[in-house]
Amino acid sequence: MPALLNGQAPPSAPERLIKAIVFTVMCLAVLIPFLAVFATSVAPREQISAAGGLVLLPRGIDLTAYKAIFSGGVVTRALGVSVFVTVVGTGLSLLVSCLLAYAISRSHFVLARPVLMVVLIGMLFSPGIIPVYLVVKQTGLLNSLWALILPTMVSGFNVIVLRSFFQGIPEELTESATIDGASEWTIFSRIVMPLSKAVLAVIGLFYAVGYWNSFFSALLYIDDAAKWPMQLVLRTYVVNDAAMSQADIGLEQMPPQSSLQMAILVVSMVPILIVYPFLQRHFAKGVLTGAVKG
Repeated sequence: MPALLNGQAPPSAPERLIKAIVFTVMCLAVLIPFLAVFATSVAPREQISAAGGLVLLPRGIDLTAYKAIFSGGVVTRALGVSVFVTVVGTGLSLLVSCLLAYAISRSHFVLARPVLMVVLIGMLFSPGIIPVYLVVKQTGLLNSLWALILPTMVSGFNVIVLRSFFQGIPEELTESATIDGASEWTIFSRIVMPLSKAVLAVIGLFYAVGYWNSFFSALLYIDDAAKWPMQLVLRTYVVNDAAMSQADIGLEQMPPQSSLQMAILVVSMVPILIVYPFLQRHFAKGVLTGAVKG
């Protein structure tokens, strides 16, 4: 009789084989499109033409599309805009969200509950596109990169997660610091923040992915193509299948259109794929801790 594992018999050999096959099929279903995108971006011109625009296994490496992207033009500018918006927006969002969450997590703060209600109402009821657009217009943010940051700087969900995490920090730590004469800012910056690295990594990833992948805000508020972020360029040249000119890419020799589109797609995905493995070990801990406390 097979040994019991957690009160149940271990899976039989056919069951393990079926699970392995299903898992392999699911992995291939996810990986093959990524491999096809990357292979098409580096495949030679002749192979792309023969394959009709999509290559799975390239015969040789041609980096003309990547040279076109990083040689100047609208794609290079868009990459710089996306990096600026993501870095600055994530930093400001983390700072403001942490300050707000810490304030409403303090039991002695008189306005903690009213402010919390405002945050919850903001999560349930969206102001709508037109009112937000009018606010952005009246504040003079149209055609400004700050229009891509300020309207979406604070997420109510992230504030609630941070608040729950801050409430889970033992009160003895903050009380002892208060007795020693520490101010609220000292407690926040030297005690609460160092203990919150896991949840900060998770919330920072949420904000960074949101800023990096956002294109709708730029579509609404930015008319100048020189200020377009990477995702709006990606939408214009890949989703809409618009053709790029030599002036757009800043290179005399035009690579194949399919190769150029796939290269833009790869460049738009790589930063998040690089950052995520470094934050993955904090992900489960930060989300679960912030979700079950308070």
